Amino acid sequence: MSDIKEFENKMSKTVDALKEDYVTIRAGRANPHILDKIKVDYYGTPTSLQQVANISVPEARMIQIQPWESSLIKEIEKAILVSDLGITPNNDGKVIRLIFPELTEDRRKELAKEVKKKGDNAKVAIRNVRRDANDLFKKQNKAGEISDDELKGTEDDIQKLTDKYVGIIDATVEEKTKEILTV
Repeated sequence: MSDIKEFENKMSKTVDALKEDYVTIRAGRANPHILDKIKVDYYGTPTSLQQVANISVPEARMIQIQPWESSLIKEIEKAILVSDLGITPNNDGKVIRLIFPELTEDRRKELAKEVKKKGDNAKVAIRNVRRDANDLFKKQNKAGEISDDELKGTEDDIQKLTDKYVGIIDATVEEKTKEILTV
């Protein structure tokens, strides 16, 4: 008999992936995590920005990037410009500054919609895990590996897990939406 734990694990990973995804959505304040996916060409190797520079947030709407080697400034600027950040970097020859403009009302609403859409996709993923789990346990029931009562109990447990993780996703979506819409 298969274990429900593996399906709970998949649901948990879905929620973790959603939260990681939300970190990269900016909500008016400068968050260094929006740079997590940016890679810089470091001597021919795509390298994460954190590995080639010191990243700090000196003000609420500014990120400062200080490369370990000043020769990397152009590469870092290029990587930021080709990313989907939508922010033009400024540099003084030693540090790069990213200044985040205040989000407009329309942009906030747009981001809130994006947050909801990502949440809905995560819920679909959770329901797919539920379906896969139920299919597996029904097959085991047909093969005589588990009884009808065990199947019923297992399906109930899987539904409880599904409800739990969908609830977590709803709470996460609500929290991120509130963060974005708060001026």
